[in-house]
Amino acid sequence: MKQIKIEGNNILSGSIKVSGAKNSAVALVPASILSDDIVTIDNVPNISDIDALNEILTYLGAKVKRKDSIIEINSNTIKNKEIKEDISKKLRASYYFMGALLGKYKKAVMFFPGGCSIGERPIDLHLKGFEALGATVKNEGNKYIVEAEELKGANIYLDIASVGATINIMLAAVKAEGKTIIDNAAKEPEIVNVATFLNNMGASITGAGTSTIKINGVKHLKGCFHEVIPDRIEAGTYIIMGALCGENLKIENIIPEHLDSVLLKLKEIGCNFKIHEDYIIVSKSDNYKRTNIKTLVYPGFPTDLQQPFTVLLTKCNGTSKVTETIWENRFMHVPYLNEMGANITIKNQTASILGPTNLIGKEVVATDLRAGAAMVIAGLIAQGTTTIQNVEHILRGYENIIEKLENVGAKISLIEI
Repeated sequence: MKQIKIEGNNILSGSIKVSGAKNSAVALVPASILSDDIVTIDNVPNISDIDALNEILTYLGAKVKRKDSIIEINSNTIKNKEIKEDISKKLRASYYFMGALLGKYKKAVMFFPGGCSIGERPIDLHLKGFEALGATVKNEGNKYIVEAEELKGANIYLDIASVGATINIMLAAVKAEGKTIIDNAAKEPEIVNVATFLNNMGASITGAGTSTIKINGVKHLKGCFHEVIPDRIEAGTYIIMGALCGENLKIENIIPEHLDSVLLKLKEIGCNFKIHEDYIIVSKSDNYKRTNIKTLVYPGFPTDLQQPFTVLLTKCNGTSKVTETIWENRFMHVPYLNEMGANITIKNQTASILGPTNLIGKEVVATDLRAGAAMVIAGLIAQGTTTIQNVEHILRGYENIIEKLENVGAKISLIEI
Protein backbone atom coordinates (compact mmCIF):
# COMPACT_ATOMS: atom_id res chain seq x y z
CA MET A 1 0.00 0.00 0.00
CA LYS A 2 1.19 3.49 -0.83
CA GLN A 3 0.49 6.99 0.44
CA ILE A 4 1.44 10.47 -0.71
CA LYS A 5 2.90 13.03 1.70
CA ILE A 6 2.93 16.73 0.87
CA GLU A 7 4.55 19.60 2.73
CA GLY A 8 2.35 22.46 1.65
CA ASN A 9 2.61 26.15 0.87
CA ASN A 10 5.49 26.03 -1.63
CA ILE A 11 5.75 27.91 -4.92
CA LEU A 12 5.69 25.89 -8.14
CA SER A 13 7.96 27.22 -10.86
CA GLY A 14 9.42 25.63 -13.97
CA SER A 15 7.85 23.40 -16.58
CA ILE A 16 5.47 20.43 -16.52
CA LYS A 17 5.01 18.39 -19.68
CA VAL A 18 1.52 16.94 -20.08
CA SER A 19 1.33 13.23 -20.97
CA GLY A 20 -0.88 11.46 -23.46
CA ALA A 21 -4.59 11.48 -22.71
CA LYS A 22 -5.66 8.68 -20.38
CA ASN A 23 -9.24 8.73 -21.67
CA SER A 24 -7.99 8.33 -25.23
CA ALA A 25 -5.25 5.77 -24.61
CA VAL A 26 -7.54 3.43 -22.66
CA ALA A 27 -9.75 3.16 -25.75
CA LEU A 28 -6.94 3.01 -28.32
CA VAL A 29 -5.29 -0.02 -26.72
CA PRO A 30 -8.41 -2.26 -26.92
CA ALA A 31 -9.23 -0.81 -30.37
CA SER A 32 -5.88 -2.07 -31.65
CA ILE A 33 -7.14 -5.65 -31.78
CA LEU A 34 -9.43 -4.71 -34.67
CA SER A 35 -6.34 -4.49 -36.87
CA ASP A 36 -5.19 -7.50 -38.85
CA ASP A 37 -1.61 -6.25 -38.62
CA ILE A 38 0.76 -4.67 -36.09
CA VAL A 39 -0.16 -1.23 -34.71
CA THR A 40 2.14 1.21 -32.94
CA ILE A 41 0.76 3.82 -30.54
CA ASP A 42 2.97 6.68 -29.29
CA ASN A 43 2.57 9.12 -26.40
CA VAL A 44 0.91 6.45 -24.25
CA PRO A 45 0.93 7.47 -20.57
CA ASN A 46 2.74 5.21 -18.12
CA ILE A 47 -0.19 4.65 -15.75
CA SER A 48 -1.68 1.59 -14.09
CA ASP A 49 -4.80 1.69 -16.28
CA ILE A 50 -2.63 0.99 -19.33
CA ASP A 51 -0.87 -1.80 -17.42
CA ALA A 52 -4.27 -3.38 -16.74
CA LEU A 53 -5.30 -3.18 -20.41
CA ASN A 54 -2.01 -4.69 -21.50
CA GLU A 55 -2.64 -7.50 -19.03
CA ILE A 56 -5.94 -8.24 -20.78
CA LEU A 57 -4.27 -8.13 -24.21
CA THR A 58 -1.59 -10.57 -23.04
CA TYR A 59 -4.21 -12.82 -21.47
CA LEU A 60 -6.00 -12.97 -24.82
CA GLY A 61 -2.74 -13.92 -26.53
CA ALA A 62 -1.66 -10.65 -28.14
CA LYS A 63 2.02 -9.79 -28.34
CA VAL A 64 2.65 -6.47 -26.64
CA LYS A 65 5.94 -4.59 -26.68
CA ARG A 66 6.36 -1.43 -24.67
CA LYS A 67 9.26 1.00 -24.58
CA ASP A 68 8.93 4.36 -22.91
CA SER A 69 5.76 5.97 -24.34
CA ILE A 70 5.46 3.62 -27.33
CA ILE A 71 3.35 0.46 -27.41
CA GLU A 72 3.47 -2.04 -30.28
CA ILE A 73 0.55 -4.48 -30.40
CA ASN A 74 0.33 -7.61 -32.57
CA SER A 75 -3.12 -9.13 -32.17
CA ASN A 76 -2.74 -11.82 -34.84
CA THR A 77 -2.14 -14.40 -32.10
CA ILE A 78 -5.28 -13.56 -30.09
CA LYS A 79 -7.64 -16.32 -29.04
CA ASN A 80 -11.02 -14.82 -28.24
CA LYS A 81 -12.05 -16.12 -24.83
CA GLU A 82 -13.86 -15.02 -21.71
CA ILE A 83 -12.13 -12.10 -20.00
CA LYS A 84 -11.97 -13.06 -16.34
CA GLU A 85 -13.50 -10.90 -13.63
CA ASP A 86 -10.26 -10.38 -11.72
CA ILE A 87 -8.74 -8.49 -14.66
CA SER A 88 -11.84 -6.84 -16.16
CA LYS A 89 -12.77 -5.21 -12.85
CA LYS A 90 -9.45 -3.38 -12.55
CA LEU A 91 -10.70 -0.48 -14.63
CA ARG A 92 -13.82 0.90 -16.23
CA ALA A 93 -12.29 1.07 -19.71
CA SER A 94 -12.01 -2.72 -19.94
CA TYR A 95 -15.47 -2.52 -21.50
CA TYR A 96 -13.91 -1.34 -24.76
CA PHE A 97 -12.87 -4.94 -25.31
CA MET A 98 -16.57 -5.71 -25.72
CA GLY A 99 -16.89 -3.51 -28.80
CA ALA A 100 -13.50 -4.48 -30.24
CA LEU A 101 -13.96 -8.26 -29.80
CA LEU A 102 -17.54 -8.10 -31.06
CA GLY A 103 -16.42 -6.09 -34.08
CA LYS A 104 -13.64 -8.50 -35.01
CA TYR A 105 -14.83 -11.90 -33.81
CA LYS A 106 -18.61 -11.34 -33.50
CA LYS A 107 -18.43 -12.42 -29.87
CA ALA A 108 -17.30 -10.97 -26.54
CA VAL A 109 -17.58 -12.52 -23.09
CA MET A 110 -16.50 -10.52 -20.06
CA PHE A 111 -17.53 -9.37 -16.62
CA PHE A 112 -18.87 -5.96 -15.69
CA PRO A 113 -15.98 -3.46 -15.63
CA GLY A 114 -14.55 -1.74 -12.57
CA GLY A 115 -13.35 1.83 -12.07
CA CYS A 116 -14.01 4.73 -9.70
CA SER A 117 -17.16 4.70 -7.56
CA ILE A 118 -18.48 8.08 -8.66
CA GLY A 119 -22.08 7.02 -9.23
CA GLU A 120 -24.25 4.69 -11.23
CA ARG A 121 -22.31 3.76 -14.34
CA PRO A 122 -24.45 1.29 -16.29
CA ILE A 123 -23.47 0.10 -19.75
CA ASP A 124 -27.05 -0.06 -21.07
CA LEU A 125 -26.32 2.34 -23.94
CA HIS A 126 -23.38 0.21 -25.06
CA LEU A 127 -25.48 -2.96 -25.03
CA LYS A 128 -28.41 -1.31 -26.84
CA GLY A 129 -25.98 -0.17 -29.51
CA PHE A 130 -24.62 -3.69 -29.92
CA GLU A 131 -28.17 -5.05 -30.17
CA ALA A 132 -29.03 -2.47 -32.84
CA LEU A 133 -26.11 -3.79 -34.87
CA GLY A 134 -27.56 -7.31 -34.66
CA ALA A 135 -25.96 -8.77 -31.56
CA THR A 136 -27.71 -10.63 -28.78
CA VAL A 137 -26.83 -9.84 -25.18
CA LYS A 138 -27.06 -12.33 -22.34
CA ASN A 139 -26.44 -11.40 -18.74
CA GLU A 140 -25.39 -14.17 -16.35
CA GLY A 141 -24.94 -12.53 -12.97
CA ASN A 142 -22.07 -10.12 -13.50
CA LYS A 143 -21.03 -11.66 -16.82
CA TYR A 144 -22.07 -10.45 -20.26
CA ILE A 145 -22.13 -12.59 -23.39
CA VAL A 146 -22.48 -10.49 -26.54
CA GLU A 147 -22.50 -12.28 -29.90
CA ALA A 148 -23.84 -12.05 -33.44
CA GLU A 149 -23.92 -14.20 -36.54
CA GLU A 150 -23.26 -11.01 -38.44
CA LEU A 151 -23.23 -7.31 -37.67
CA LYS A 152 -25.17 -4.91 -39.86
CA GLY A 153 -25.10 -1.13 -39.88
CA ALA A 154 -27.94 0.65 -38.12
CA ASN A 155 -29.21 4.06 -37.04
CA ILE A 156 -28.48 4.41 -33.33
CA TYR A 157 -29.65 7.25 -31.10
CA LEU A 158 -27.94 7.66 -27.74
CA ASP A 159 -30.26 8.85 -24.96
CA ILE A 160 -27.19 10.38 -23.32
CA ALA A 161 -24.13 11.65 -25.18
CA SER A 162 -21.92 9.01 -23.55
CA VAL A 163 -18.21 8.92 -24.41
CA GLY A 164 -17.90 5.23 -23.59
CA ALA A 165 -20.97 4.19 -25.55
CA THR A 166 -19.99 6.32 -28.56
CA ILE A 167 -16.53 4.75 -28.73
CA ASN A 168 -17.73 1.21 -28.05
CA ILE A 169 -20.36 1.39 -30.79
CA MET A 170 -17.73 2.76 -33.20
CA LEU A 171 -15.50 -0.22 -32.40
CA ALA A 172 -18.31 -2.70 -33.03
CA ALA A 173 -19.50 -0.95 -36.21
CA VAL A 174 -16.27 -0.41 -38.17
CA LYS A 175 -16.42 -3.94 -39.64
CA ALA A 176 -20.21 -4.25 -39.73
CA GLU A 177 -21.88 -4.62 -43.09
CA GLY A 178 -23.32 -1.35 -44.39
CA LYS A 179 -23.65 2.08 -42.78
CA THR A 180 -24.01 2.95 -39.12
CA ILE A 181 -25.14 6.38 -37.92
CA ILE A 182 -24.71 7.37 -34.26
CA ASP A 183 -26.91 10.33 -33.34
CA ASN A 184 -26.43 12.38 -30.17
CA ALA A 185 -22.86 11.09 -30.15
CA ALA A 186 -20.41 12.49 -27.61
CA LYS A 187 -18.07 15.13 -29.04
CA GLU A 188 -15.00 14.83 -26.80
CA PRO A 189 -11.52 15.21 -28.37
CA GLU A 190 -10.74 11.67 -27.25
CA ILE A 191 -13.47 10.37 -29.58
CA VAL A 192 -11.88 12.23 -32.49
CA ASN A 193 -8.54 10.68 -31.56
CA VAL A 194 -10.00 7.16 -31.56
CA ALA A 195 -11.83 7.75 -34.86
CA THR A 196 -8.60 9.02 -36.43
CA PHE A 197 -6.81 5.88 -35.23
CA LEU A 198 -9.46 3.65 -36.77
CA ASN A 199 -9.37 5.65 -40.02
CA ASN A 200 -5.58 5.33 -40.09
CA MET A 201 -6.16 1.55 -40.02
CA GLY A 202 -8.55 1.81 -42.97
CA ALA A 203 -11.94 2.44 -41.36
CA SER A 204 -14.41 4.89 -42.91
CA ILE A 205 -15.64 7.21 -40.15
CA THR A 206 -16.84 10.78 -40.60
CA GLY A 207 -18.36 13.27 -38.20
CA ALA A 208 -16.30 12.46 -35.10
CA GLY A 209 -16.37 15.54 -32.89
CA THR A 210 -19.95 16.34 -33.92
CA SER A 211 -23.24 14.95 -32.67
CA THR A 212 -23.63 12.68 -35.72
CA ILE A 213 -21.01 10.05 -36.56
CA LYS A 214 -21.26 8.02 -39.75
CA ILE A 215 -19.45 4.73 -40.21
CA ASN A 216 -19.23 2.78 -43.45
CA GLY A 217 -18.23 -0.77 -42.60
CA VAL A 218 -15.03 -2.25 -44.05
CA LYS A 219 -13.74 -5.80 -44.14
CA HIS A 220 -10.09 -5.24 -43.37
CA LEU A 221 -8.16 -2.96 -41.02
CA LYS A 222 -4.42 -2.67 -41.50
CA GLY A 223 -1.61 -1.72 -39.17
CA CYS A 224 -0.68 1.90 -38.55
CA PHE A 225 1.26 4.36 -36.41
CA HIS A 226 -0.81 6.67 -34.21
CA GLU A 227 -0.19 9.25 -31.50
CA VAL A 228 -2.28 9.86 -28.39
CA ILE A 229 -3.43 13.47 -27.98
CA PRO A 230 -2.30 15.43 -24.89
CA ASP A 231 -4.37 14.87 -21.77
CA ARG A 232 -6.66 17.90 -21.35
CA ILE A 233 -7.69 16.77 -17.84
CA GLU A 234 -4.10 16.42 -16.67
CA ALA A 235 -3.34 19.79 -18.25
CA GLY A 236 -6.31 21.38 -16.49
CA THR A 237 -5.24 19.86 -13.17
CA TYR A 238 -1.76 21.37 -13.40
CA ILE A 239 -3.11 24.71 -14.61
CA ILE A 240 -5.34 24.83 -11.51
CA MET A 241 -2.27 24.10 -9.38
CA GLY A 242 -0.49 26.98 -11.09
CA ALA A 243 -3.43 29.28 -10.38
CA LEU A 244 -3.07 28.47 -6.68
CA CYS A 245 0.70 28.26 -6.12
CA GLY A 246 2.46 28.87 -9.43
CA GLU A 247 5.04 31.48 -10.34
CA ASN A 248 5.35 31.52 -14.14
CA LEU A 249 4.57 27.81 -14.16
CA LYS A 250 4.69 26.45 -17.71
CA ILE A 251 2.25 23.69 -18.65
CA GLU A 252 3.45 22.37 -22.01
CA ASN A 253 2.29 19.86 -24.63
CA ILE A 254 -1.33 20.98 -24.56
CA ILE A 255 -4.06 21.78 -27.09
CA PRO A 256 -5.51 25.02 -25.64
CA GLU A 257 -8.85 24.81 -27.44
CA HIS A 258 -9.56 21.52 -25.64
CA LEU A 259 -9.56 23.56 -22.41
CA ASP A 260 -11.73 26.48 -23.53
CA SER A 261 -14.45 26.05 -20.88
CA VAL A 262 -11.90 25.81 -18.06
CA LEU A 263 -9.79 28.71 -19.28
CA LEU A 264 -12.87 30.92 -19.58
CA LYS A 265 -13.74 30.21 -15.93
CA LEU A 266 -10.16 30.92 -14.87
CA LYS A 267 -10.29 34.22 -16.72
CA GLU A 268 -13.63 35.01 -15.06
CA ILE A 269 -12.21 34.67 -11.55
CA GLY A 270 -9.16 36.78 -12.42
CA CYS A 271 -6.49 34.15 -12.99
CA ASN A 272 -3.14 35.31 -14.36
CA PHE A 273 -2.24 33.16 -17.38
CA LYS A 274 -0.98 33.51 -20.96
CA ILE A 275 -1.93 31.11 -23.73
CA HIS A 276 0.64 30.13 -26.36
CA GLU A 277 0.41 27.70 -29.28
CA ASP A 278 1.00 24.54 -27.26
CA TYR A 279 1.64 25.72 -23.71
CA ILE A 280 0.29 28.00 -20.99
CA ILE A 281 2.16 30.12 -18.43
CA VAL A 282 0.20 30.54 -15.19
CA SER A 283 0.86 32.34 -11.90
CA LYS A 284 -1.08 32.54 -8.67
CA SER A 285 -3.14 35.52 -7.55
CA ASP A 286 -4.22 36.54 -4.07
CA ASN A 287 -7.52 38.07 -5.14
CA TYR A 288 -9.90 35.76 -6.99
CA LYS A 289 -13.57 36.47 -7.67
CA ARG A 290 -16.34 33.97 -6.98
CA THR A 291 -17.93 32.06 -9.85
CA ASN A 292 -20.43 29.29 -10.62
CA ILE A 293 -19.66 26.19 -12.67
CA LYS A 294 -21.91 23.48 -14.02
CA THR A 295 -20.49 20.25 -15.41
CA LEU A 296 -21.67 19.35 -18.89
CA VAL A 297 -20.64 17.06 -21.73
CA TYR A 298 -17.95 18.47 -24.01
CA PRO A 299 -17.48 21.29 -24.89
CA GLY A 300 -18.99 22.22 -21.51
CA PHE A 301 -17.08 22.29 -18.23
CA PRO A 302 -15.61 18.79 -17.75
CA THR A 303 -16.82 16.72 -14.81
CA ASP A 304 -13.28 15.37 -14.48
CA LEU A 305 -12.05 18.84 -13.49
CA GLN A 306 -14.91 19.70 -11.15
CA GLN A 307 -13.19 18.27 -8.07
CA PRO A 308 -9.80 19.95 -8.69
CA PHE A 309 -11.55 23.26 -9.49
CA THR A 310 -13.48 23.08 -6.21
CA VAL A 311 -10.17 23.47 -4.36
CA LEU A 312 -9.45 26.64 -6.31
CA LEU A 313 -12.88 28.01 -5.37
CA THR A 314 -11.92 27.83 -1.67
CA LYS A 315 -9.60 30.77 -2.46
CA CYS A 316 -12.24 32.89 -4.21
CA ASN A 317 -13.97 35.82 -2.51
CA GLY A 318 -17.62 35.09 -1.78
CA THR A 319 -19.82 32.06 -2.38
CA SER A 320 -19.18 29.99 -5.50
CA LYS A 321 -21.47 27.20 -6.62
CA VAL A 322 -20.61 23.93 -8.36
CA THR A 323 -23.43 21.93 -9.93
CA GLU A 324 -22.60 18.37 -10.95
CA THR A 325 -24.84 17.01 -13.72
CA ILE A 326 -22.84 13.96 -14.86
CA TRP A 327 -22.10 11.77 -11.82
CA GLU A 328 -24.10 11.79 -8.59
CA ASN A 329 -21.22 10.76 -6.29
CA ARG A 330 -18.68 13.33 -7.37
CA PHE A 331 -18.59 15.30 -4.13
CA MET A 332 -16.88 12.65 -2.02
CA HIS A 333 -13.80 14.88 -1.74
CA VAL A 334 -15.79 17.62 0.03
CA PRO A 335 -15.78 16.16 3.58
CA TYR A 336 -11.98 15.97 3.44
CA LEU A 337 -11.68 19.54 2.19
CA ASN A 338 -13.94 20.65 5.06
CA GLU A 339 -11.73 18.77 7.53
CA MET A 340 -8.81 20.77 6.13
CA GLY A 341 -10.65 24.05 6.75
CA ALA A 342 -12.84 24.64 3.71
CA ASN A 343 -16.41 25.88 4.12
CA ILE A 344 -18.45 23.81 1.67
CA THR A 345 -22.07 22.72 1.92
CA ILE A 346 -23.90 20.38 -0.44
CA LYS A 347 -27.56 20.41 -1.33
CA ASN A 348 -28.83 18.00 -3.93
CA GLN A 349 -26.18 18.09 -6.67
CA THR A 350 -24.83 21.56 -5.92
CA ALA A 351 -21.91 22.46 -3.68
CA SER A 352 -21.66 25.98 -2.22
CA ILE A 353 -18.10 27.04 -1.46
CA LEU A 354 -17.61 30.07 0.81
CA GLY A 355 -14.19 31.61 0.47
CA PRO A 356 -11.53 32.49 0.92
CA THR A 357 -10.49 29.94 3.53
CA ASN A 358 -7.08 28.67 4.58
CA LEU A 359 -6.47 24.93 4.45
CA ILE A 360 -4.54 22.97 7.08
CA GLY A 361 -2.72 19.71 6.29
CA LYS A 362 -4.58 16.57 7.40
CA GLU A 363 -4.76 12.85 6.68
CA VAL A 364 -7.21 12.46 3.79
CA VAL A 365 -8.39 9.80 1.35
CA ALA A 366 -8.44 9.71 -2.45
CA THR A 367 -11.95 8.31 -2.94
CA ASP A 368 -11.55 8.28 -6.74
CA LEU A 369 -9.12 9.47 -9.41
CA ARG A 370 -10.13 13.12 -9.68
CA ALA A 371 -10.94 13.41 -5.98
CA GLY A 372 -7.36 12.26 -5.46
CA ALA A 373 -6.12 15.05 -7.73
CA ALA A 374 -8.17 17.49 -5.63
CA MET A 375 -6.48 16.19 -2.48
CA VAL A 376 -3.05 16.71 -4.04
CA ILE A 377 -3.96 20.30 -4.93
CA ALA A 378 -5.31 20.89 -1.42
CA GLY A 379 -2.11 19.49 0.07
CA LEU A 380 0.02 21.80 -2.08
CA ILE A 381 -1.68 24.94 -0.70
CA ALA A 382 -2.27 23.76 2.87
CA GLN A 383 -0.23 24.76 5.89
CA GLY A 384 1.67 21.77 7.25
CA THR A 385 1.67 18.14 6.13
CA THR A 386 -1.06 16.40 4.16
CA THR A 387 -1.09 12.60 3.92
CA ILE A 388 -3.22 11.00 1.21
CA GLN A 389 -4.40 7.41 1.43
CA ASN A 390 -5.75 5.19 -1.40
CA VAL A 391 -3.34 6.84 -3.83
CA GLU A 392 -3.69 3.97 -6.30
CA HIS A 393 -6.62 5.96 -7.68
CA ILE A 394 -4.28 8.86 -8.47
CA LEU A 395 -1.55 6.71 -9.98
CA ARG A 396 -3.95 5.10 -12.44
CA GLY A 397 -4.60 8.42 -14.12
CA TYR A 398 -1.62 10.78 -13.67
CA GLU A 399 1.70 9.71 -15.14
CA ASN A 400 4.74 10.44 -12.94
CA ILE A 401 2.77 12.99 -10.91
CA ILE A 402 5.24 12.86 -8.01
CA GLU A 403 8.29 13.48 -10.22
CA LYS A 404 6.54 16.19 -12.24
CA LEU A 405 5.59 18.13 -9.12
CA GLU A 406 8.95 17.61 -7.40
CA ASN A 407 10.68 19.04 -10.47
CA VAL A 408 8.79 22.33 -10.15
CA GLY A 409 9.32 22.80 -6.43
CA ALA A 410 6.66 20.78 -4.62
CA LYS A 411 7.67 18.91 -1.47
CA ILE A 412 5.87 15.68 -2.27
CA SER A 413 6.77 12.02 -1.89
CA LEU A 414 5.29 8.59 -2.50
CA ILE A 415 5.74 6.31 0.50
CA GLU A 416 5.31 2.54 0.84
CA ILE A 417 3.50 1.60 4.03
